[in-house]
Formats: sequence, C-alpha cells, structure tokens
Amino acid sequence: MTARTLKSLTFGGVVFGLVATAVTTSATPGSEVSYLRFNRAVALPGVELAAGTYLFELALPLSELSLVRVSSRDRKKVYLTAFTDAITRPSALSRDAMVTFGEARAGSAPPITAWFPEGANNGRQFIYR
Repeated sequence: MTARTLKSLTFGGVVFGLVATAVTTSATPGSEVSYLRFNRAVALPGVELAAGTYLFELALPLSELSLVRVSSRDRKKVYLTAFTDAITRPSALSRDAMVTFGEARAGSAPPITAWFPEGANNGRQFIYR
C-alpha cells in the first residue's frame, strides 16, 4: 500500500466520522443496496448531494458491469449512474465503514471515493476525471 493511499484512507476515516452521522440499510448484508444518510453535503463524480439520505445500489446486480446508481431515498430522482471499479475493502478500513472520502478544499463537499455495501469485502470505487 502506498503512503498516499494510506494517507487517503486515514483522511477518509476522519472525514467519515464528521460527515456520515448515520448509515442504515434496509437490505441484508452483502445485498449491495444501502441507504446512506449524510449530515452535510458530499460529492460524487459530476454531482454534489445535499445533506440527506440516499440509496446506493448496483444498477445491474446480475451483470459483470460495475454500474452504481445513487438515487433519492424513494427512488424518484436518480443523481448518478456511473461505471465504477471493483475494489477490495482495505484492511485498515473498519468493517462498519460503508464509504470512504477523498480530500476536498476548505468549504467544498468531500468526494466519496468508494462505497462498500454492508458486510461486503468488496466495494465500488468511483472514477473521477
């Protein structure tokens, strides 16, 4: 693991404590559907999400494609559908952490770098360009 990756994970853990006040899921562990609640704005590629609860799920769960969809809690509004990279949960990341964050400028929403469904050893890394 590179020093930069370790630094990002450490920073992400700190931001996680500040941003994600509650994480809940309505599905069974490993189902790759999560409801995530944030107490402040967060960012995803091309979109900023206001504080609130959002549904993270695999858009095509039975496919080889790693399409992640992020929508409103009631699924009426889709904020993001994007290809992601499959990744393994870093050993330094606690089992109850469902997202990791990257660095952001002061006053900017921290970017979500990866999503790990509850109980999963594998997750999805968002691709920022």
